[in-house]
Amino acid sequence: MKNQNTIFITIVSALAFALAPVTKAVQNPEGGPDPIQGASTVVTQAVVTVHSTDNVTRGRIGSFVLAMKPTRMLGGTYVNFKVSGTAIAGVDYVLLVSPAYLGQSGYGVIQVKTLRDPRGSAFRQAYSVTITLEPGAGYAVGAASSATMWIKPALEASNN
Repeated sequence: MKNQNTIFITIVSALAFALAPVTKAVQNPEGGPDPIQGASTVVTQAVVTVHSTDNVTRGRIGSFVLAMKPTRMLGGTYVNFKVSGTAIAGVDYVLLVSPAYLGQSGYGVIQVKTLRDPRGSAFRQAYSVTITLEPGAGYAVGAASSATMWIKPALEASNN
């Protein structure tokens, strides 16, 4: 009876070690595969990028387009960003608030509503707005992690 139990245990152990590389199982001190490691699945993390549609003339609305690949089947996600550049929020454009929402389609838009130039016609120059994506839960930042848009002066003075 002892020999049969020993043979059975030896065969089960050999089978477990033979199948471990196939199932990527790890022997647990309590016996069987590790429940945490055994439950892991390969999840492809979404990658988000940003692009500017073009420069914008003062008094108009410009856009930054956010794209996420692969898309989410059950809804969108929020993406964190920061704003920099030579343009001043509240002076050159309406304040932009992070995060931006990307819908189920995998796309989102950050609109930049430009304001009239309070500096006067003597300081007619272009000012930049740069959006830089920041990492967050559920997504990674892609190679196009920032984009710049220039707010160009209007053809005629905008202080009238």
